[in-house]
Amino acid sequence: MTTLNINVTLSETKKEKPQSDQLEFGKTFTDHMFVMDYTEGLGWHDERIIPYQPISLDPAAMVFHYGQTVFEGLKAYVTKNNQVLLFRPDQNFERLNKSNDRLCIPHIDENKAVEALKQLINVDREWVPTAEGTSLYIRPFIISTESYLGVAPSAKYQFIIILSPVGSYYKEGIAPIKIAVESEFVRAVVGGTGTAKTGGNYASSLKAQQLSGTKGYSQVLWLDGVERKYIEEVGSMNIFFKIDGEVVTPAVNGSILEGITRKSIIHLLQYWNVPVSERRISMDDIKQAYADGKLEEAFGTGTAAVISPVGELFWNDEKMVINGGKTGEISQKLYDTLTGIQTGTLEDPFGWAVEVPTEAKALATHV
Repeated sequence: MTTLNINVTLSETKKEKPQSDQLEFGKTFTDHMFVMDYTEGLGWHDERIIPYQPISLDPAAMVFHYGQTVFEGLKAYVTKNNQVLLFRPDQNFERLNKSNDRLCIPHIDENKAVEALKQLINVDREWVPTAEGTSLYIRPFIISTESYLGVAPSAKYQFIIILSPVGSYYKEGIAPIKIAVESEFVRAVVGGTGTAKTGGNYASSLKAQQLSGTKGYSQVLWLDGVERKYIEEVGSMNIFFKIDGEVVTPAVNGSILEGITRKSIIHLLQYWNVPVSERRISMDDIKQAYADGKLEEAFGTGTAAVISPVGELFWNDEKMVINGGKTGEISQKLYDTLTGIQTGTLEDPFGWAVEVPTEAKALATHV
């Protein structure tokens, strides 16, 4: 890998940092951002860290018209020893390239992306919150920037990373959520873009999310788009069920996002010798397990909350209250273990936590 030379332009004015107890998800952003351009025939170039600022694009930029964009989400955490840790960042950039492939966006160098992220965090290191339960949310994304109204892959792109300090997802401790099973709208089908982390997938989910919210349900559980009976994933999470001692999750099938937290949870369960399987699961299977008293727990997994216990499922005008609406034993253990690894309070036998060195590796030049 060639040396990554990043020009750094420091902000002349610093933003006021909110108190830890005032942090909301995605509302506050740090002083700087990373930007890199792509031009057909030249490749990725002009790596730079600049003051956080609006993006200036031509009204004909293709991202506005054809939605050629992908993104990722990960976090950085401060340990008790003042180390800053990333959680499996290589997996996020590997998945970003899978999304790139589906959206006809040129691949990025994953190792360079990790190094660029580390340098950006070092520039804004004082923004990483230190209070318990807080973290620095990281949003890498790519947009098509060519000014052209023809339906074709863009010849120009920007890869950008922005940072946002966020508070604890659970203000009063890990708490079960209520989920409505969606039977009218479809999120994705095999062969579509369900496995890519692209904006259109989320835009198409908003209507169902909005309608379920009016009924008191915070999330939507999506079913397959063909037979409308097989479970896929929740709007912002993968889904797991504990049935008669076994933890099961829908198998990756070409329309389900391959979650990094999902992968980590499966690995942890196998490490503990807890029976876990990836397979096709129907809502009829869940209803039968519930009727038989074998549906012991349900939980979602994702970057924002890590583990979201499910206390209630609503399907076909029936409510299924799971584990008395309380957090289950395996859900709590998974949450405690994964957050412990992420924050450095528990041993990391898997090498998932990646330290951000205090000093940049002599790759940046300030201008």
